Amino acid sequence: MVQQLNHPASFPTSPNLLINPSRQFNKLQEDWHNKGVIDLSIQDLPHDSSHIEWWYVNSHITTIDGRKFSLFASFFRMARARNEDKKLVYAHTVTWGLSNVETQKYYTDSVVDRCAPQVGLKMLDNGESKADPMLQSALREVFEKGNVPLPDRLMTTEAFVNTDKLELDFDGNRFVKLDNGSYKLTLIHPQNISCELVFQPQKSAVCHGDNGVVNSTGGEDMFYYFIPRCRVEGTLTLDNQSVQVQSATGWYDHEFSKPILDEPEGSIKQDIAWNWISAQLSNGYEVTAYDLFDNNDGTNCGRWVIIIDPEGNSKNYSEFTFQPLDSWTSSRTFNTYPIAWQLEVPEANLYLCVEAAFPTQEFITIISKPAFWEGRVNVSGIINSEQITGLGFVERSGFDSIENLNDFLSAVGSETRKSIHTLLPLFPTHAQICQLVASDAHEHYLDGLDYEQYSRSLIQPIREIVDRGGKSWRSYALIACLDIVGGDSQVFANWLAVPELLHVGSLIVDDVQDQSSVRRGDLSCHQLYGEALAINAGTTSYFLGQVLLLNSQLSDADKLKVYELYFETLRAAHAGQAIDIDGFHPLMKEVVKQGKSELLEKRILAMYRLKSGVPASSLAQIGAILGKGTPLQIEALGNFFESLGLAFQIIDDVLNLRGFQNNLKSQGEDISCGKITLPVAKAMAKLPQLDRQILWQTIASKPTNADIISAVIEKLESCGAINASVQQANDLVESAWKRLDSLFPDSDIKIKLRAFSWYVLARHY
Repeated sequence: MVQQLNHPASFPTSPNLLINPSRQFNKLQEDWHNKGVIDLSIQDLPHDSSHIEWWYVNSHITTIDGRKFSLFASFFRMARARNEDKKLVYAHTVTWGLSNVETQKYYTDSVVDRCAPQVGLKMLDNGESKADPMLQSALREVFEKGNVPLPDRLMTTEAFVNTDKLELDFDGNRFVKLDNGSYKLTLIHPQNISCELVFQPQKSAVCHGDNGVVNSTGGEDMFYYFIPRCRVEGTLTLDNQSVQVQSATGWYDHEFSKPILDEPEGSIKQDIAWNWISAQLSNGYEVTAYDLFDNNDGTNCGRWVIIIDPEGNSKNYSEFTFQPLDSWTSSRTFNTYPIAWQLEVPEANLYLCVEAAFPTQEFITIISKPAFWEGRVNVSGIINSEQITGLGFVERSGFDSIENLNDFLSAVGSETRKSIHTLLPLFPTHAQICQLVASDAHEHYLDGLDYEQYSRSLIQPIREIVDRGGKSWRSYALIACLDIVGGDSQVFANWLAVPELLHVGSLIVDDVQDQSSVRRGDLSCHQLYGEALAINAGTTSYFLGQVLLLNSQLSDADKLKVYELYFETLRAAHAGQAIDIDGFHPLMKEVVKQGKSELLEKRILAMYRLKSGVPASSLAQIGAILGKGTPLQIEALGNFFESLGLAFQIIDDVLNLRGFQNNLKSQGEDISCGKITLPVAKAMAKLPQLDRQILWQTIASKPTNADIISAVIEKLESCGAINASVQQANDLVESAWKRLDSLFPDSDIKIKLRAFSWYVLARHY
C-alpha cells in the first residue's frame, strides 16, 4: 500500500520533530538492501534505521453463513525523536476498516500512540499544520486536555515492537509472523467487533515500484514489496457473535524508508496525493498499481503497475491510465471521492472496470488529515483477451482536501444546492410535480396544469436565489448535530435542502418587506420577478421540506417531533419578523432622554432570538432527532445553536456597519432604513445626550447620503458600541460552548462545531 510521510492514516510527524541525527551516521544500515532483493527473514522485521515503516494486509472474506466482508489493516511506526544514544524513538498507530457488503456498513478504528497530544501540540507550535487556524485552535483545545478527537483513540498501553522478529502489539491489535511463515492478525474494536485471521502466503513476495524503491519528493525513499495472494483462515466477531471464515483471500505488503545518510539541510516537506489498487482476479492473476502526485505543482512523482500471473511471475509497467470516473461526496467531511475507475495497461492487454462495492467507505481521521477513501471494489474486464472478474481494494487520498472553513462551508453549500436541485428541478417530471404540488393520492390536482408555467412562476424564482450560493451553515448545523449524537448523516444528506429552503424563503420575503434591491450579490428576487411572484415563491419555500419528511423512514413519533419543531420555528420566526418590521421607534424618546438602553436591548435580542436563534435551535434539534440523540443531547444542541443564531444576528448588525465581503449587501443599509439595531441601542448608553439626540434624529430620517451614513457608522464605532456588540456575541457563544463541551466527547464533528462558532464571530474582521 503506497503511502508517504503524510499519509492520512498515519500519526502526525515530520522530520522537523526529529532530534538531529548524528553526523557520524554516514553509511547505509544493514537492513536496507539492494533494489529487487527480498529476504523475508530480514525485511519483514522492524527496521530501526527507518524513519517511517508500516505493515499492511487486506482480505476478502465469505463466512460460513454466506455473508461477505472485506477488511484492511495498517500498523505504522514513525520516528519522532532520537534518544541519548542517537537511536530513533517511534510513535505508533494502527488503522483498520471492515466493509460489510450486505448491509453496506463500514466500520473503522484508528488507535494512536499515547504521545499523540504532545506531538500534535508541537506540530501546531511549529506551524506545521495546513489546516484552517480556527480548526487548529479547536484541535489545540483537545490536545491540551491530553485527548485526541474521535474517531481516533489513544492507546491505553504502550505499543510493543519486537525488533528480533515480526511481532507487533498496538493496544491489543497484533500482527505476528508465525514460525511456519504465515502472518497472524488480531484486531479488536470497542464496539464488539474483532477478528483473528491467519494469512498463509500462496505466492512469493514481489517488489513494487522501481525494483522495490518508491522515490519520494522529499528525499525519503521507501522500499516496498508485497505478497499478492494468501489463503486466509480464522474468525470474525460482530455484536459479540463469532463466525468462522469459510473462504478468503488475502494481500500483504510492507514498506519502510531508507535511512537518512546525514543531517538534512532543511526539513523534508511533502504534500502527496495518490491512487492505489490491489486486485485479485478470477483467473489467478493479481494486479496492483499506484499513481503518486505532488500537490505543490501537480506533477507525477511515481507510477507503476505490477501484474502477477498464476505462477507468480511478475512484470512491471509505467505506461498506464488509472482514471477516476463517478464520484461521491461525504456528508461527514464534504470531501468528494471517485467511486469508479478505469485501469488500462495497453501493453499488457489489460482493461479493467473498477467499481466501489458501496460508496460510503470513507476512513475519517483528524490526526493528520481529515479523511481518505479505502474500500472494497468489484473488478471486471479483460486481461490477455480473457474476460475476468475479481475483488480488490482502492485507496484514494490527498486530492482536493478541504483545508479551511471557507472552503468547507462552500462545499456544504454546493451539496446543499445539489439536494435542492434534486427536490426542485427546473424541469420537473410529472412524478416530481405530483410530490411538490399534491400527492400520489391526489394526482388529479394536476389535471390541466401547465408544467412549464409552474416552473417559470414558482420554481425559477426560488432557484434564482438558491443557485447564487451561500455558506448554508444552517444546513450544516442539521447534519452536524445528526452526526455528533451518533447518527449517520449520509442517510439524510438530502435533508440539506430543508434549512436552506427555509432560509431562502425568509430572504425573499424580507427583501420585499424591506425593499432591499440586492441579495447575494445580485438583484433581489422581487426586482426580477415582481413582488407578487416573489412573495408567493418565498412562502412556498417554507413548505417544500415536508416532501422529504413524508418520504423518510422516520417513526411516526419522530415525524411528529420534527413537525412540531418546524412549525414552532415558523411561528417564532414570523413573530420576530413582525417585531422587526414594526420596529422600536416608540421606545426611542425615553431612551434618548434617559440614556438607558437595557429594555431596548432586551427587546432587540428577543426579536433576534425569534428570527434567528429559534430557527437555528430547531434545525439543530431536528438533526439530533434524526440521529436518535437523547433528550439531554437534543436540548443541549438546541441551546448551543440558539446562542449561535443570536450571535450570528448580532454580527450581521456589525457587518451591516463595517461592510460585507463581496458586497453581498450595501454597507449601512440598516441606517438608510432607519432600523434600530443592537449597536445603535448600545450607543444610546454610551453617548452624551446631545450626541444621542443627533444620532437618533439622523437614523430616524433614513438618510441615503453616503457621507451621512459614514458619519453615523463612525459615531457608533468611536463610542465603542460596535465593539460592545461584538463582545456580547462572543460572550454568548463562549458561555453556550462551555455547557455543550462537557456533554459530548471530543470528536471531529465537535472540533468543526467549535471552529464554526469562532467563524461566526470572526466574520466582522
